[in-house]
Amino acid sequence: MKFEMTENGFQTETSYGTLQISGNDEFGFRPYQLLVSSIAVCSGGVMRKILERKRIPAKNITIDIKEVYRNEEKASRVERIHMHFIIEGIELSNVQMDKIMEVTANNCSMVQSVKDSIEVIETYEFVN
Repeated sequence: MKFEMTENGFQTETSYGTLQISGNDEFGFRPYQLLVSSIAVCSGGVMRKILERKRIPAKNITIDIKEVYRNEEKASRVERIHMHFIIEGIELSNVQMDKIMEVTANNCSMVQSVKDSIEVIETYEFVN
């Protein structure tokens, strides 16, 4: 990837179009938003694959970011992310789902990349 400076941030060309990144959300995605998005979507994708392999595919998975804690005293670094998974179309026991959550976290490259610096909290609920 190659990032070029713009008047209000940076941009890069991807196969899906131009990605605008800026510290000001009027001009593009903020860097911390991309970080949180990467962690959430990686986790959701891994969970989806695990459920499909177990032959219990979900109708839908929504990931609600309940909290992003940024430490203002340390350059606004992201220190905690709370992801809440809303899983539609299946219902498992807490024991089964806790195991799936553990396997998801252990196999998500983004969660593993930040595990020693960002606390990632994962909760879930089932809806019909």
